[in-house]
Amino acid sequence: MNTDLIRDALRTVRYPGFSRDIVSFGLVKDIQIEGTLLRVRLEIQTRDAEVPQQIFKNCHEVLDQLPGFTSVKVEIDVKDPSAQATPAQAGASSIPGVKKIIAVASGKGGVGKSTVSSNLAIALAATGAKVGLCDCDLYGPSIAMMFGCQEKPMANEKDEIIPIETHGLKIMSMGLLLEDRSPVIVRGPLATRYTQQFLRQVEWGDLDYLILDLPPGTGDIQLTIVQTVALHGAVIVTTPQEVALIDARKAASMFAKVNVPILGLIENMSWFECDAGKRYYLFGQDGGVREAERLRVPLLAQIPIQVPISQGGDAGRPVALLDPQSSPASAAFHQAARLLLS
Repeated sequence: MNTDLIRDALRTVRYPGFSRDIVSFGLVKDIQIEGTLLRVRLEIQTRDAEVPQQIFKNCHEVLDQLPGFTSVKVEIDVKDPSAQATPAQAGASSIPGVKKIIAVASGKGGVGKSTVSSNLAIALAATGAKVGLCDCDLYGPSIAMMFGCQEKPMANEKDEIIPIETHGLKIMSMGLLLEDRSPVIVRGPLATRYTQQFLRQVEWGDLDYLILDLPPGTGDIQLTIVQTVALHGAVIVTTPQEVALIDARKAASMFAKVNVPILGLIENMSWFECDAGKRYYLFGQDGGVREAERLRVPLLAQIPIQVPISQGGDAGRPVALLDPQSSPASAAFHQAARLLLS
């Protein structure tokens, strides 16, 4: 018996109310074998007292049956998700009126990060939260198009930019300031200045969440944000493909170096399901699941490849606006939002 076999056994324990297991959610933080004593440490963020009780019971039902152990101890560290995270970034400061700032990042382009940012913001707003979405990708801004916005932002008497309001969100993007075919040609220092203006000189007002759609990679804009803004945490977006996972690890490593917690990982383009119900794993299978386990963070969602996702992005109506009961993609984004809130 070894830790890998014990982790496999714990994969049979489901998180109450979900079909996913506690390992894929990143709840298992430590497994220790001391002779015939087995210790398992879990970390859960919840306000529901019944959740850790049920998980404790289910873990013992599985682990008590394993051979070779005379004693099994399951320790659960329950944290209050409503407690404000203490910013660990030296020199970083909060944005007035904004309770939590969450960065959505990826190590490479083309993994659907802006699609995830848009739909995650919509799903968070559907819970009743006040949400803003800032497109920090200056060179390839796409948020304006994904929300069908053509209105130009105005300024208030304080010379602050007034964000555009749509679908219950406040959004800001370089795409709102440019003509359709105008490129952004700026070097690092100017890109840094623009980024800071989008964060500091926009009238965001009172928000529960401000979602930052970061550009791909780990360049000037990303470093500016993590060094100057007190992030509550980051969500990493990847596809199951190994070449995407390699870059996702780089993004996760960057946040780790500046003490920004990884709130979870979202695997996009997980599979394509044909009319007959058969799934085709076009970019590999469960790469994001394994990466989330390696990073010991929750896998927030697996997003399937579906036509309504691209159609909604082109039409300015993100797929998360659809009824989750009728749209698997919408359901996946709303699940990710619930996990961020839990």
